[in-house]
Amino acid sequence: MDEIKETGNSRAGEIHCLSIIGQIEGHTVLPEDTKTTKYEHVLPLLAAIEESPEIEGLLILLNTMGGDVEAGLAIAELIAGMKKPTASLILGGGHSIGVPLAVAARRSFIAPTASMTIHPVRISGVVIGVPQTFRYFTRTQGRIIRFVTEHSHLDQETYLHLMNETDELANDVGSVLDGPEAVELGLIDSLGSLSDALGWLHEEIRRNRPT
Repeated sequence: MDEIKETGNSRAGEIHCLSIIGQIEGHTVLPEDTKTTKYEHVLPLLAAIEESPEIEGLLILLNTMGGDVEAGLAIAELIAGMKKPTASLILGGGHSIGVPLAVAARRSFIAPTASMTIHPVRISGVVIGVPQTFRYFTRTQGRIIRFVTEHSHLDQETYLHLMNETDELANDVGSVLDGPEAVELGLIDSLGSLSDALGWLHEEIRRNRPT
């Protein structure tokens, strides 16, 4: 988690770079050999960034493998509620909970070679086979769908279709979108890489700075 600082007198703005890589770790501790982002570290950091007078924008670098849905949504909600300019950049892959994290930023970018995986909510381990469990999954999935469609240009019908596609993945239900397809469908705002995301942030910082 580093800061990007401009030198000289250009006052282009100071940007904090936050990496969310691997699985989003919630209340269940993941194995040490799995790269994880611990949400209990990220949440106070986001609050500190929002309050810091020195930091004027936030860049979120995403390369996710899924993880705890509740923890991922908590991070996404905080990002979406920030007043400072925020931009997300998907590199490599945005899997599962990486989708709401990507669209939570005010402007989302995806590298042309990156991809996003959309699939229904699922769980590993012991599952109690009762109607309440099914209702819990349905309601959790509904929360994700609402968040994604409210923070992107993708409608619910299309998102549900992508989530329940049966002929896209070999051993799962869902869809994999490459960078251009994610932009064409309206899930992500723009194709681009580091310079594009930073350029947008600096422009927003200059536009929002008092004259």
